[in-house]
Amino acid sequence: MNAKSLIAAVCGTILKVAFAVLIIMMIYRGAILAYDYGYRVFEEPAMSAGEGRAIVVTIPEDMSPKEMGQLFLSKGLIRDDRLFVLQYYFSEFRKDLKAGDFELSTAMKVEEMMEAMTREPVVEPVEPAGMDDLPQDIINQGTDPNAAPEADPDSDPDGEENPEGAE
Repeated sequence: MNAKSLIAAVCGTILKVAFAVLIIMMIYRGAILAYDYGYRVFEEPAMSAGEGRAIVVTIPEDMSPKEMGQLFLSKGLIRDDRLFVLQYYFSEFRKDLKAGDFELSTAMKVEEMMEAMTREPVVEPVEPAGMDDLPQDIINQGTDPNAAPEADPDSDPDGEENPEGAE
């Protein structure tokens, strides 16, 4: 065997081993990622601990799971909209979801949110009462905080109710 063929055989073996190690590392990383994602499908924690923050969401009749995931992500209810789609399809509540306005919380897990959406919508549209439906500039009209207080029409026009020295 000459030196050139020996060097070629060694380099070929090194490349084969390096390629095998690379493939093994990719499979290992993929398995770790798949396990982590699979675990999160069933055990994803709520966004916040404790009571959380109440958020009202409107779910129309024709909303897809992907759109629902994007909505929940934008409202801060979930961390991953693609994970939500998987959780949706694995959920026992997916066939019973109702359309409407729902009050959800950042302290709820996805399964709890979906369970809440199987009940009748609890958020009622609030009707404004009294001056609440007027624009703010009309309500504040004439209430300039820098203006002097208006004079009382029953008081003395000179602004002095009692002349000096009189009691």
